Amino acid sequence: MARYTGPKVRLSRRVGVPICDLPKHTAKRQLVPPGPQRFRRRRLGDYGIRLVEKQKLRFHYSILEKQFRRYMAEASRRQGNTGEVLMQLLERRLDNVIRRSGLVRSIWASRQMVTHGHVLLNGRKTDRPSCQVKVGDVITLKPKIHTLARENMESMAGLDVPGWLSLNPSELTVRVVALPAADQVPFDVNTNLVIEFYR
Repeated sequence: MARYTGPKVRLSRRVGVPICDLPKHTAKRQLVPPGPQRFRRRRLGDYGIRLVEKQKLRFHYSILEKQFRRYMAEASRRQGNTGEVLMQLLERRLDNVIRRSGLVRSIWASRQMVTHGHVLLNGRKTDRPSCQVKVGDVITLKPKIHTLARENMESMAGLDVPGWLSLNPSELTVRVVALPAADQVPFDVNTNLVIEFYR
């Protein structure tokens, strides 16, 4: 399974926005582009603007280009607004659902939790982070990971769980109650530019 193993903060610096809610990503000094700062950077052209928007989505969900192209092809094949369908497909990934529910601090931690077999989807062990959840699905954690999940929830006490998910903190279960809407994505991205990048 291919994945990015390089420095994570560099990704936030590359696109100019924090791709994770961790303090080292949200610090203002970290949002300066990487490389020597004494040279004045050129303004981005049309291609560069669309590329940065696409990379912002890729980095936020921690997926590689080939997989992202598959999501784009699937979104354009389905009925409805391509941008909204793309965001629904990305938001309904199992690793993203665990992150949005506040059981872990980052997408990389939730991906690790899933691949190590600590997550049960409808009572069955699932070790694929890209697994698509459906309305009515119930996600639970194995007992040996409960302590870590509770510590993560305490460290992110002010986190708002999106309306399309229902979290039961006492049992550490997450239920998918609806499909995610475009206004429930907690970061700013222009999906029209992403679609234009692939045209």
